[in-house]
Amino acid sequence: MTTEMSDTASNYDPAIVFDPATGLNPQAYYKMARAIGSVLPGPFGGHQVMTHESVEWVLQHPELFSSSMEAVDLGQTVPLIPLQVDPPDHSKYRKLLDPIFAPKKMNALEPDVTAMVNGLIDQFIDTGSCEFTTDISVPLPSQVFLRLLGLPLSELDMFLGMKTGILHPPGDDIDEMMKNQHTSAADVERYFTEALGERRRKPADDILSMFLAAEVDGAKLTDDEILGICFLFIIAGLDTVTDTLECFFSYLAQHPDQQARIVADPTIIPSAVEELLRWETPVTGVSRVATQDTEIFGCPVHAGEGINPTLGSANTDETFLPDAYIVDLARNPKHFAFGVGVHRCLGSHLARLELRTTLREWHKRIPAYSIVPGTELKVSYGLRQFESLPLVFG
Repeated sequence: MTTEMSDTASNYDPAIVFDPATGLNPQAYYKMARAIGSVLPGPFGGHQVMTHESVEWVLQHPELFSSSMEAVDLGQTVPLIPLQVDPPDHSKYRKLLDPIFAPKKMNALEPDVTAMVNGLIDQFIDTGSCEFTTDISVPLPSQVFLRLLGLPLSELDMFLGMKTGILHPPGDDIDEMMKNQHTSAADVERYFTEALGERRRKPADDILSMFLAAEVDGAKLTDDEILGICFLFIIAGLDTVTDTLECFFSYLAQHPDQQARIVADPTIIPSAVEELLRWETPVTGVSRVATQDTEIFGCPVHAGEGINPTLGSANTDETFLPDAYIVDLARNPKHFAFGVGVHRCLGSHLARLELRTTLREWHKRIPAYSIVPGTELKVSYGLRQFESLPLVFG
């Protein structure tokens, strides 16, 4: 492997990822960064990996770049399963969990998800406007998540509060933020510990009861293992689809020609989902930690250093897709939005179901819409979350 670092790398400021303009238009940042090098300094130290080829190489080598708890700390006391378990143990958990999220099982949820989407649209369609974040993107995946786990909808606000406290902890400095994050993580672990105790006393027809009865390699799952699974479920189930819906509809609201294309030919919706995942990449990158001294495309890496494969940059790399900066909703591209390698997203089939159902039902009922004039969009980078997304329609 050879490095592609240029002489301008010394002028690169990794803090650019915190610039509000980067959240709004990460594709321009990706192009600029790739022109500097395949591997760049990370904003928190370590290394950002930018090109399609280098990102894929890192993610295909978990023996060199681990996804363990050292890679990312969300305040929890147990590893997130299967995300923070590397091979060979990783495979035994995927054998248990993959069938739960298999396409056939997820597609069976489509009538319920369709009803949920339309139920939410019913609440605002007569007003001619909505706050997309609070009216659609937050409640929809949350309802789907609670239904899947067999948890009461009445506890939605509690779960959203815990999720926000973990992924977006409040605080005036890093110490206060970490303290609040650990408090929220403890709340999640306490809740599921109590829920598991209740299921032991009174089993139900839900995933928590199934976990208590399940065996991996001939042994029952421990409570810590189930906690790790549930912790990951709440983080992924209540945040990533929310962020993706916001990214999708922000883009479409600013491109009426693309709205019209979906309305004119709804059969392109599955491919549109893939193209918008590629273009927007709401989870811009993932975290790894080097297990030993090595190098990435000529860049020296030391054991223990953090590595950030930047999925959004890989997805817009023109050496892999020559017209990457053209958004073609009919092309059904390959992309890394759900990761690649052994740690590819467990819930990708469920996410796709929620995304295509929302696009289909929304455009049936609201064929033309735009962002409320004068709105200043504010989008975080990393997990590309919008503060608000007010839409207006006829």
